[in-house]
Amino acid sequence: MGTAAMSGTDAFAAIPLLREICRSGMNTREYLGLLEDESRRIPTIDMDARSRNRMARLPINQQRTARILRTHSVPDDLRSRIGALTVPQFWMILTEPWCADSAQCIPYFVKFAECNERIQLCFLLRDQNPTVMDRYLTDGSRGIPKIVAFNVHGNEIFRWGPRPREGQELFQKGKAEGLPKEQILERLHLWYGRNRGAAITAEFEALLNSPGLHPESQPDLPIAPQAFD
Repeated sequence: MGTAAMSGTDAFAAIPLLREICRSGMNTREYLGLLEDESRRIPTIDMDARSRNRMARLPINQQRTARILRTHSVPDDLRSRIGALTVPQFWMILTEPWCADSAQCIPYFVKFAECNERIQLCFLLRDQNPTVMDRYLTDGSRGIPKIVAFNVHGNEIFRWGPRPREGQELFQKGKAEGLPKEQILERLHLWYGRNRGAAITAEFEALLNSPGLHPESQPDLPIAPQAFD
């Protein structure tokens, strides 16, 4: 499994952009450990309603994440395609433990990354890293999860998120109908459960056609000017 741990021999360690990301990031084991720890927290009397609502989601988020990681198998043909990639990649995953979409989506990307040791993951908490998050907004909002892949030059290969296209259309349709947010989310997570990662898998298969994933499109370019101000 790819992780965010960076050693002196790591090809990505010399890139300022990625080093900055990893300074605040976690590897897969650390993020899953944080999710499990957060799911055991007990609300305190000084918490506002928003914090209590977020905390209430944590146990089911942890259960969903663990279930997908335990039960999902990457299709053999996709596993072969991922395994055949020769371009080293660094995947930044912007997320939060309380995010229900993250619990439904991120485990699939973890499973994809397990198919190739050249893929390195780094989990970054959105609320602790607003400068990074604000570079990857969705229609002006800080939607998560957001997965952004870089090559060894620090140039972006692809990005994905915050949810599968079909799920996003379902969410927007509910808003257009004036439905309460809780009802929209109920519909959305029912869709996630029935879809079982099929939409995410199809969208990731399309991302594998990105030019940056193929050696012939990897000239010895200078590092992209993406330092955080």
